[in-house]
Amino acid sequence: MTKVIFMGTPLFSVPVLQQIIRDGYEVIAVVTQPDRPVGRKRTLTPPPVKVEAVVQGIRVIQPEKLKGSEELEEIKELKPDLIVTAAFGQLLPKDLLDIPKLGCINVHASLLPELRGGAPIHHAIIQGKPETGISIMYMAEKLDAGDVISQQKVEITDVDNVGTLHDKLSETGAKLLSETLPSLINQTVKRIPQDHSRATFAWNIKREEELIDWSLPGKAIYNQIRGLYPWPVAYTTYRDKTMKILKAEKVEVKHKKEPGVILDKSDRGPIVATGDSTALLIVELQPFGKKKMLASDFLRGAGADLAVGERIGSFNE
Repeated sequence: MTKVIFMGTPLFSVPVLQQIIRDGYEVIAVVTQPDRPVGRKRTLTPPPVKVEAVVQGIRVIQPEKLKGSEELEEIKELKPDLIVTAAFGQLLPKDLLDIPKLGCINVHASLLPELRGGAPIHHAIIQGKPETGISIMYMAEKLDAGDVISQQKVEITDVDNVGTLHDKLSETGAKLLSETLPSLINQTVKRIPQDHSRATFAWNIKREEELIDWSLPGKAIYNQIRGLYPWPVAYTTYRDKTMKILKAEKVEVKHKKEPGVILDKSDRGPIVATGDSTALLIVELQPFGKKKMLASDFLRGAGADLAVGERIGSFNE
């Protein structure tokens, strides 16, 4: 039986691990990130992959950093035939890549060589791409630069957000890996080198990328909002305080108002001017220091005095 070490951390990785187990491979260990403090109370919380591994009775290894660590030596001693990673969160050192006879492979949430890096789902939506997908590839020392084994496209609809697309890609990744592993184990797969000249990168989202610039076209802002939902969430300012914008809808409106101006107050929420004729109806928001709420509830409560003609945010904050 093929001995597999699985390496992953967030929810995206869990269906992939579950599929490997269902397919009958021997998962001899799971490697994941250390437990981290979560929430306002900073409660030490295990990553989702660890939770699943414990349920399955699988040995768990949690290195802070792999290179030169005791955990790396522990992995070497296990002598896996194959290492499978999916959103593990660390680059693998060369001496680890060389261990398994069948190699180290990664389930990556983009159509490589596009969107290499840690936030491909976010950037695919923010960039307004009509599709993305899953790539299963051999791992290399450089970030997401290894030869591709298989790929599967996934449509991005106009109402997808990071949460919905994450789930679709996670399920697709698990299924594609299941279809790919038999030929990989039989060593009949074809390796397809990536065209590195076409590589683009999807770095982890920075705080400044969460800020809405209302002078941008409405569609771009709409893509930003859904490309940051449900995490880390786009935000603007309202009366000099931060306000998170969780959900919005596009509305075509002819106007000559400055970006960020409240054009109207509908039953569902305020309609905000952007840099073109595509205004945005804010549907769900989170005022500073409060819980997230429907924009309609905000207008009936704390935002009851929000006036048409008032401006939120600014051109370049």
